[in-house]
Amino acid sequence: MMGEFKVHRVRLFDYMPSEIIAIAFNHQNERMAVARKDGSVEIYHCSDSFFQEKIISGREQCGTESLSWVGKRLFSAGLNSLITEYDLMNQRVKYTIDAYGGPIWAISANQQGTHLAVGCEDGTVKLFEVNDDTIQFERNLDRQKGRIVSLSWHPSGSKLAAGMVDMIQVLNVETGHSIHRLLVDRRVGPSSSKECVVWSVIYLSDGTIISGDSAGMVKIWSDVTGTLIKSHNVTEFDVLALSVSKNEDSLVAGTSEGLVVRFQFLSTDFVNDSNYEWVRTHTLRNHTHDVRAVAEITTAVLVVRPLFDKIEETSPVSAMQKIQFPHRNLVSCARKSGMILFQYPSHLELWRLGESEGQGTAGSCLLLKRMPEKLLQLKVKGEEHIRCSAVSPCGEWIVYSTASSLRLYRLNFDKNVSITKISKLPKILSSSSQLCFSSDASHLFSASTQSSVHMVSLSQAGCKFVATLKPKSGSHQSIHLLAASEDGLWLASANSEHQVHIYNLQTRKAHCTVPVYNSSVSAMAIHPTTNYLFMIHADKQMFEFSIEKKAYTNWSREVQRQGLHPSWLKRDTPCLNVMFNPKNSSHIIVHDAYMFCIIDQSLPLPDKYSIFNNQLTLSKLPEDERISQMHAFKVYQSFKDIMCVDLMADQSLVVVERPLEDITTQLSAPIKQKKFAT
Repeated sequence: MMGEFKVHRVRLFDYMPSEIIAIAFNHQNERMAVARKDGSVEIYHCSDSFFQEKIISGREQCGTESLSWVGKRLFSAGLNSLITEYDLMNQRVKYTIDAYGGPIWAISANQQGTHLAVGCEDGTVKLFEVNDDTIQFERNLDRQKGRIVSLSWHPSGSKLAAGMVDMIQVLNVETGHSIHRLLVDRRVGPSSSKECVVWSVIYLSDGTIISGDSAGMVKIWSDVTGTLIKSHNVTEFDVLALSVSKNEDSLVAGTSEGLVVRFQFLSTDFVNDSNYEWVRTHTLRNHTHDVRAVAEITTAVLVVRPLFDKIEETSPVSAMQKIQFPHRNLVSCARKSGMILFQYPSHLELWRLGESEGQGTAGSCLLLKRMPEKLLQLKVKGEEHIRCSAVSPCGEWIVYSTASSLRLYRLNFDKNVSITKISKLPKILSSSSQLCFSSDASHLFSASTQSSVHMVSLSQAGCKFVATLKPKSGSHQSIHLLAASEDGLWLASANSEHQVHIYNLQTRKAHCTVPVYNSSVSAMAIHPTTNYLFMIHADKQMFEFSIEKKAYTNWSREVQRQGLHPSWLKRDTPCLNVMFNPKNSSHIIVHDAYMFCIIDQSLPLPDKYSIFNNQLTLSKLPEDERISQMHAFKVYQSFKDIMCVDLMADQSLVVVERPLEDITTQLSAPIKQKKFAT
């Protein structure tokens, strides 16, 4: 129960999500790419509960403006005039190419996957041929007067629509010449002298061109006649983003005042089912800030502002899911020394937790006899941002990695905190996708390429390479989770191909691979007494695997036989940590962004008809009846906007919160926002 733990309620982590600039959806593999202002790129698996599968860490002065998929390859372009291709397997930049046209505002690939077009500040649309390993400049289309702000290919690949200031140019790709010059009206009234920017353009297979502009209009054009078919006045401000569904019968528009407007291609002749046209059908007013990007996918509309929202289409009333925190831990706890490490993009902070007076009663707040103390701030040198970090359980070691380098430090706590950089690292420790210390801090595990893990020993003398742990079967995907056993015998790794490999640290060889389940592992840990590996997946399914027997446990088989409660499965954020209660070996503690839950394996699983959150109901029942109705899940929602929950060696819980209202008050003001009676 909750009263079993003393809870450190921590709000010291000033996490701020970087503003989202662009998104791109890949229909082939259901992946969504998200580019942020800090240069980072995130990959979400849309058919796996929108799990954040990969993160490519950013760098200073990146200036990404646009994203485009070519098959399973991802490209970006930005105001630094560079085109970037990403190595998604190893989560880093593969290469960059200068387009030599000044800042790039738009990048778009044809459906055939043979060419990329980029729209530049100097008025050129540049074509690049997509080869197996790189891209190669092919030619420029006719140069225009003014910057190219937006681009869209006709599905045939023969024509391009280019959004500019006050116009849209329709270009023949083969000849490079302009076919049509579509003039866009400026706003009527006092601001009629202000330029009209075509922020977004979409080219449909039937030759229809749809544009969104700074005059607040969504306009429908014909590329046959080069004329305007219809205008929709959506907002008094800017239409910043457009997205059309795969079958081209639904369109969404995002605006600078936060409105999201949906259009559908409907018949206006109910008798003959003919005369189709684009009709405005829904307006969503959920957003306080400008909507920079939108995307229609199979089951939802994604809406991007400074935060990331998913609007479900499966219910009569649209339900909105906020993806506000990364699906990775940015917080690491030194469990044996009462310290906590916060990971920011370009620095780390180490804090000592406060200390309370006395024990208190369940639910009471304890007075602090020692306030939390910031011990250290460690800044990263260079432009690259931190990819991953960790602090050892004893608090004596800190390690972090960027995309190209790894840094290890030893801490000393004599009178004042001092830090020593370990200068001589094994050359094999060039960078890491995930870092983990052994329980006794005698070893560091660093996830490398192709699902391998480097194992190094730590001592007063420094750091020494021990072995590289490789899976039995070949795997090329990067590791996103590591878990070491308390006794130092086992290490488990999970990668983005849903594989979980287990290694014997005595023989330093692969022990076994857990049967692959078709969902990413979002959290896992090894039980300190049984050495059972407990895993929770992005779809909220959970498995318990006996490492020694190389088989699922009886409890795990019962979970799969009976099934989990619908209320548990419909949770819309992944569990990010697994802990075990040292007072009761049958208690497993997990958490997501909105709750933490104690799973009692000694109690029966709830059936689908029982009340899932039943603590209040149970408290009102007689003892005999209460015992008969108890089930394995105890959910606690006293905390909100949770970034981390961890169990310290003194059996106290650390709960790190980052209230969403604290984030929104620090966001940049919306570009425009309508106020009542104005």
